[in-house]
Amino acid sequence: MRWITRPGWLGHFLALAAGAITPLALAPYGIWPLALLSVALFYLGLRGTTPGSALWRGWWYGFGAFLAGTGWIYYSIHDFGGASPALAGFLVVGFSAGVAFFFGLPAWVWARYFRRNNAPISDALAFASLWLGLELFRSWFLTGFPWLYTGYSQLQGPLAGLAPLGGVWLISFSIALSAALLINLPALTFRSERLVAGLILLLAPWIAGIALKDHAWTSPAGSPLTVAAIQGNIAQEMKWDPQQVNAQLQLYRDLTAEQHDVDLIVWPETAVPVLKDLAGGYLGMIDEMARHKRAALITGVPVRQRDAEGVHYYNGITVVGDGSGDYLKQKLVPFGEYVPLQDMLRGLITFFDLPMSDFARGPSDQALLKAKGYAVAPFVCYEVVYPEFAAGLAAQSQLLLTISNDAWFGTSIGPLQHLQMAQMRALESGRWMVRGTNNGVTALIDPKGRLTQQIPQFSQGVLRGEVTPMQGLTPYLHWRLWPLGSLAVILLVWAVSGRQTRPEERRMFG
Repeated sequence: MRWITRPGWLGHFLALAAGAITPLALAPYGIWPLALLSVALFYLGLRGTTPGSALWRGWWYGFGAFLAGTGWIYYSIHDFGGASPALAGFLVVGFSAGVAFFFGLPAWVWARYFRRNNAPISDALAFASLWLGLELFRSWFLTGFPWLYTGYSQLQGPLAGLAPLGGVWLISFSIALSAALLINLPALTFRSERLVAGLILLLAPWIAGIALKDHAWTSPAGSPLTVAAIQGNIAQEMKWDPQQVNAQLQLYRDLTAEQHDVDLIVWPETAVPVLKDLAGGYLGMIDEMARHKRAALITGVPVRQRDAEGVHYYNGITVVGDGSGDYLKQKLVPFGEYVPLQDMLRGLITFFDLPMSDFARGPSDQALLKAKGYAVAPFVCYEVVYPEFAAGLAAQSQLLLTISNDAWFGTSIGPLQHLQMAQMRALESGRWMVRGTNNGVTALIDPKGRLTQQIPQFSQGVLRGEVTPMQGLTPYLHWRLWPLGSLAVILLVWAVSGRQTRPEERRMFG
C-alpha cells in the first residue's frame, strides 16, 4: 500500500475515488461509515507526498466529491438556464474543478507546514484541526459554499449527540480525528502510553455522541402549535409566467381556506410571485382570512424598496394574521439570486438571466418574525445551510422556519441534501423547524433533527401537524464556534512548533 502515500497518478486516482464516495455518506443514501473511510483514505494519501503533490491529491479528492455530490447543478443550468447538454456538462465540470481547490490548497498547507509523521497523535489532532479550518473557509470565501460537510453524515449516526455541543463542526472534527487515528494505529502500538492516549482520543467522541443522543438541552416554551404547511407543486417553468400568476394565487388561497383549527400556516418561498407593494390587495384578503381563523400566515414574497441609492429588490418573507414582521434574505445564491461579474456574464446564456437573479442582500440587523406570540427565526432556502448564521438567529427564537423552492434541481439528490442540512440546524439548536417548500420536501422536524411528518416530493398537498416552541440554549447556540475554533488554533500552533523541536522533545508529545 505504499503507492498510496507516494506522489503519482495511482494515489491521485484513489483520492478521486475517495472524494467521490463522500455523497454516499450523506442524504439520501446515509451510509455514514463511508464518511470515515473517505477521510481516512484522503489522510493516508497525504502522508508521504511532497507539498506540490499534496496540492493535486487534495484537488482530485475535492473534484471527486463535488462532481459526484453537486451534479444537481446541471438541472438548473440545462433545464431552466437554456444551456445545451454539452455546455451544461462543461459548466458543471468547470465548477467542480474550481471548488476542488478548497481541498487542494489546504492539502498543500498541511504537507508544507503541519504534517508530523513521527508524532502520530499530534499529527492526527492537527489534521482534524485543519479539516475544521477547511470547512470553515468553505462557509465564508466568496460568500461561501457550505455543502457536503462531513458532519452531516452523522445526522442519524453515533456522533449525532455532539451537534448540540459544537454543531456540525464538532462532528466533522471528530470524524477527521478518528480517521487519522485509525490510519495511525499501527504507529501507536510501539509504545503503550501512545496507544492508550490514541484509543482514548479515538473512542471519546463516539462514546460521548451516543451518551448525549437523547439528552434534552431545551424545554417547551408553551403549548404545541398546529401547523398547516402548503406545498403547491408549481412547475418551475410556470412560476414566473405572468399568465399563470392568478392561478397560483388562487391555489394558495383555496388551500388555505380549507384549513381550520390551525395556529400557523406556511406558504413556500415566493409563493406570491408578485412584488409585495403590488400585491397589497391580495395580501390584505389573506390577512383577513388568517385573522378570521386566528392563525398566523407566513409566506415568501419578493419585496421592492426605494432609497436614496435607487430601487432594490429582495427575496422576502412576510407575516399576516396573528403575527407580524418582514424578513429580507441575507445569504444569496450566486447566479440564482445575483450574478457575480454581471456586466461580463449577463446575456451570454439564459442561465445568467434567470428570474430572481438581481436581488439585493438584506440587512444583518433584522428582527425575527412574530407568530402567535412567539419569535420565529426565518431562513429562506440557501440560508439554512450556513451553521453559524443559522445559530445566530436560532438563539433568539423559540421556533425555526425555512421556506424554499427546490424545483430548480428536479429529481436530483440536491433537495434531499438540502433537507438534511435543515435537519441538522434543528438538532444543533434544540428547536422544532417547519420547512415549507414548493415541490418538496415539506416537513416538520423535531429538536433531535428527526422528520416527524412530510409530504412526498412532486405532489400537491397540505402538511398538518404540531410543533412546540422551545426555550433555552444548547451549548452550541451559547458558545457557537469559539471553544472548538480556539482549540483548533492551539493544536495547529502546537503542530508547527513540534516540527522544530529536538527528537527527544518530539517523542514526549507523541
